[in-house]
Amino acid sequence: MTKTREAKKTVQCVDTYSELYKDIFPEVRSYESFRYIIVGILSDIKRKSLPAIASSLELKNEQGLLHFMTDSPWELKELEKRRLNIILEVLEGREIIVIIDETGDPKKGKITDYVKRQYIGNLGKIESGIVSVNAYVYCDGVTFPLESKVFKPKERLKEGDKYKTKPELAVEIIKELEESSFKIKRIVSDSLYGESHSNFISAVEELKIEYAVGSGAIMGSGFQRKLK
Repeated sequence: MTKTREAKKTVQCVDTYSELYKDIFPEVRSYESFRYIIVGILSDIKRKSLPAIASSLELKNEQGLLHFMTDSPWELKELEKRRLNIILEVLEGREIIVIIDETGDPKKGKITDYVKRQYIGNLGKIESGIVSVNAYVYCDGVTFPLESKVFKPKERLKEGDKYKTKPELAVEIIKELEESSFKIKRIVSDSLYGESHSNFISAVEELKIEYAVGSGAIMGSGFQRKLK
């Protein structure tokens, strides 16, 4: 029986962290690519494309990384579930404040799915790009990203897609976090979500979660009671 070789080492902190996911990847090359991409994302290179990451790590080319992203035998849902479970273990039952916001990345052309001329919040203007709705955690003075969903413009929907507004995507994220046993103390968001009473505020109220939103004087009733 041929012994499986060990994955090539990268940066110690990345190698230590990636060990928590090792069993998800049945192929050592996939596991190596997983490590390489983490290093590339954390690096200071301006473009986080696969060719740029491969070049920065002095790989022969980006084909191995491309195979990892498109054909390698691992499941994204399984990896995401593992990541959330690791965060839950670190939180040790503590309550969290969830910050909802959207961000975008400029992107030319239409080869990439869901790219369209639209408002890019972090750029402060309408530009061709891709937008996602994101949930960040604030706990014990630390803020970190938790979950995200890509916003799919009506004009770029693919077969089988269902159009969902950004507030609707935010509610999906919140419900999924609750189902994953995160203890959400409060939701914080800007006016885009605060002004969406039917798609966001009413859903948060049904979940009986406190909220503070940037929509004039609107505040969640639970949060108001706490102030009294």
